[in-house]
Amino acid sequence: MKLSDELPVDHRLANVYRIGAGLCGAILLAFGILGFMSRLSFFDTSGDSIAGLSTNGLLSLISVVVGGLLIAGAVMGGNIASTLSMTIGSLFLLSGFVHLFILDRPANILGFGMSNVVFSFVMGLLILTFGMYGRVSGGLPHDNPYWRRRHPGQAERESAAARRSAAARGQLGQGGTQTLR
Repeated sequence: MKLSDELPVDHRLANVYRIGAGLCGAILLAFGILGFMSRLSFFDTSGDSIAGLSTNGLLSLISVVVGGLLIAGAVMGGNIASTLSMTIGSLFLLSGFVHLFILDRPANILGFGMSNVVFSFVMGLLILTFGMYGRVSGGLPHDNPYWRRRHPGQAERESAAARRSAAARGQLGQGGTQTLR
């Protein structure tokens, strides 16, 4: 089974995944482009600031690549955008934790400051939330394709009951008062 088989192409969740990935990707792409326009040194850790975040050429490059990936995911949509968002959101959270521990150390080659760590956590949670929306919850509606995938037996029973109900309505609607079994 492919990932794209799980969510119908025209499902309303696909729009959430597209919008989330596109919005977050555009923010990261803009940050990276502003960094390149400032002609920052690639490995400079002196604390040059763009939009309140310290940055360097390497962080600008990473921002452009990740922003481009999210925008590409938004263009593709569906499960690809969702899975990509969940992966990138998780990596942002991991990056926030890693950089929290290496602040003011030589290993901080991206020149992260505390504002970058906070941004990494906030952006990671935002991207992750968009990617997980409608996929991960204990209260998914029974018409949700992810719920149906996790509960195939009950989903089939509900579908069969709905088909019987529709057939009964069709028979009753043809002028008869037939008894249903």
